Amino acid sequence: MAAQTDNATLKTGNGLEALVSGYRPLPGIVDEMMDGNGQVRPHWKPLLSMLAGLGPEEIGRRFASADRYLRDSGVFYRVYEDPAGVERPWPLSHMPLLIEPSEWKALEAGLIQRAGLLEAVLADAYGPGDLIRDGRLPAALVAGNPEFLRPLVGVAPAGGAHLRFIAMDVGRGPDGRWWVLGDRAQAPSGAGYAIENRLALSRAIPEIYRKAHVKRVAPFFQAFQAELFEYNRQEDARVCLLTPGPLNETYFEHAYLARYLGLLLVEGEDLVARDDGVFIRTISGLRRTEVLLRRIDADFADPLELNARSRLGVAGLVQAVRDGKVVIANALGAGLVEARAMLAFLPALASHVLGEELLLPNVATWWLGRADVRDDILAKLDSMVIAPAFASLPDDAHLGRGILGAALDDEQRQHLLQSIADRRVDYVAQEAVTLSSTPVWRDGRLQPRPFSLRLFLAKTGDKWQVMPGGFVRIAENADARAISLQRGDATADAWVLSDAPVSPITLLPSPGRVAVQRAPGMLPSRAADNLFWVGRYVERAEATLRLARALLNRITEAEDSAAPVVIAMTGLLQSWSAAPTDAAPLSVSAAATQVAGSALMGKDFEGSLPRLVKAARTAASVIRERFSPDAWRAVNDLVAMIEAPLSQGPVESAMIERVEAALRIISSFSGLAQENMTQLAGWRFLELGRRIERALQTCRFVRCFANAGAPEGGLDVLLELADSQLTYRQRYVMIASRAPVIDLVMLDPNNPRSVAYQVDRIETHLAALPVRQSAGRLSPVQQVAASIATRFRIGNAGHIDERQIIEIESDLMRLSEAIGATYLTHNEPAQAVWATLP
Repeated sequence: MAAQTDNATLKTGNGLEALVSGYRPLPGIVDEMMDGNGQVRPHWKPLLSMLAGLGPEEIGRRFASADRYLRDSGVFYRVYEDPAGVERPWPLSHMPLLIEPSEWKALEAGLIQRAGLLEAVLADAYGPGDLIRDGRLPAALVAGNPEFLRPLVGVAPAGGAHLRFIAMDVGRGPDGRWWVLGDRAQAPSGAGYAIENRLALSRAIPEIYRKAHVKRVAPFFQAFQAELFEYNRQEDARVCLLTPGPLNETYFEHAYLARYLGLLLVEGEDLVARDDGVFIRTISGLRRTEVLLRRIDADFADPLELNARSRLGVAGLVQAVRDGKVVIANALGAGLVEARAMLAFLPALASHVLGEELLLPNVATWWLGRADVRDDILAKLDSMVIAPAFASLPDDAHLGRGILGAALDDEQRQHLLQSIADRRVDYVAQEAVTLSSTPVWRDGRLQPRPFSLRLFLAKTGDKWQVMPGGFVRIAENADARAISLQRGDATADAWVLSDAPVSPITLLPSPGRVAVQRAPGMLPSRAADNLFWVGRYVERAEATLRLARALLNRITEAEDSAAPVVIAMTGLLQSWSAAPTDAAPLSVSAAATQVAGSALMGKDFEGSLPRLVKAARTAASVIRERFSPDAWRAVNDLVAMIEAPLSQGPVESAMIERVEAALRIISSFSGLAQENMTQLAGWRFLELGRRIERALQTCRFVRCFANAGAPEGGLDVLLELADSQLTYRQRYVMIASRAPVIDLVMLDPNNPRSVAYQVDRIETHLAALPVRQSAGRLSPVQQVAASIATRFRIGNAGHIDERQIIEIESDLMRLSEAIGATYLTHNEPAQAVWATLP
């Protein structure tokens, strides 16, 4: 099929004309695909001809497959302003931006030159300060920049460079030249998304991608990866990617880049700085890291010396940098050169520092801190863009990233002029940039849209290397000057074309050179902790669902013989904080219906199903990269289903339908975890959480429905809750009796719902975890588990009473604390306060 398509595209002539016949470039700006005479540019013709050979319907199908790939891969981003932190599907614009070889060569040279200049400015600002002393850079511009970190002055970065991975936003102006719109040196985002854009598009149109002679991006990342690992001085040290966490707008990219580059994804709480270096908290103890690829803002990196309010960084990290114990890419304080105000001085600094003019100019910028230019610029305010000099200003929310003077109303204009008069150093004026356009596929045809292009550079050795491609951001409307995913715009891939065929290259080793290994990877304590609590929350949700189902099934009988057991079930849900305890007096059935509804839908109660499944998703989101897309989808499906309105019909029937649907999703999640997760340490912590929680809930069920004063019918409820009715009937063929029921749900090691079975599995998992005790003795946590197991091995169902069950529950909670102290907190005080629940 592919071969037939290729042959068809080679003959396409009229198809190309039909494809571009309705395309009209935007007036007054340069179009990437079409020249000023309305002719398709030569380097676009091969791509358009091949697309024309597919036909509009096939193009739409191929582009839809790219969207499906991104959706199935879980590619997403968040919007800062969204209080719910909703994950948005990745907005891929399917037409790539094409850059011809000669133009790319010029771009590449200009970017490399600019990277060298930025490095020189940083080295001077944190070193001798000659540029300020000579008056070439205003002191207020440096000292007044929030990204200038005084504790780093005089500190030479380990490895000798402040910058190792940077990005530059460029756009083409009306004169046809490329201009730099901004520099990104803090923690530039977009590279991981650029890889995903490339993968999605190359899979959707593979035959076109092969024939288009597109330069590959893998060698760039291969070189950068090698550079990072080069700075590891000890064999057992790990290279880490330091992320702010899953609530960051680009967290998916952090997780993806970590996997792609073979780095360990960590948050600040995963790390600890000691006198002899920086270490990762893992379930096996502290493990050294000597290289951090930083994706958090520098100000948040160390609450001890930088921002005391930060909960994202590592206390003592700045001192580790001073001591040369860790290489950070980019160095703390590198965000200094991101300031818009810096753009006003870089052209002159290039002549002084480099001895040459900038090959790639930046957008014209004037810093209003200079009195000699301020009055002249303000006289031309309507034609200028006014923007923050350093970062967004909290008291100028309408200003954002810049606003055209002509767009201000009278009140805004007066407010802005007063703000500039009060704090002129905080503002810049910039030339209003009109961006060129590139084609996008909309409504079955090509349409022009403005765009900007983010290009990435990596320091490899003593040279800079430019990624042959980029991250294209496309405006949804034809008049956009500022483009941002935070405002709902789209992205595209950038194809740098080659004059000759390009060999396929991947960052992954060739199949014949992959070494076989089964050794488990390093598991940070935080990841283990979250896996443990995902297991506990999911199991707790299942217990709540089973109890609610049993309650709903008996509501119709609540006024007669079943009333006592219904009252016991409602009381248990209330004791779990799943329902209110101070409801108005109602009939037994009405009260039971109210309690069941609160347990299933009440968001104000800590033990209710909505709160439990949200807690499970929150814990899972922190270690999302450790779940398969299907398992993550199951968690989200459970949350969505619980939050959806009840179906029409009798409320009891609707609630039972919801319970059954939720139990099916939980069963699918458990099956996916059991069958699809590699059964190493991470899976074992998930299992430990599930087993401990199931054992605790079963003990509570036994106390409530099988004690000496349990209501009539309580044993049948217990068998239902423990999913053991069929086994009991097959084994005893008689009505429920206390001792046999307790033996089945508490002591039977062959019943997967019994407490004894959970304890046996707990012992198995603990034995497989890293041993933290010498001399062949059981670790403290294993000793706790062994004592519980011994109690079950010698237990007698006829003699088990409420006091013994409470002791077992206390032992299980002590076991949970011991697991936390041994593997999850490294002897830091446990935060949980346990209490015996009814």
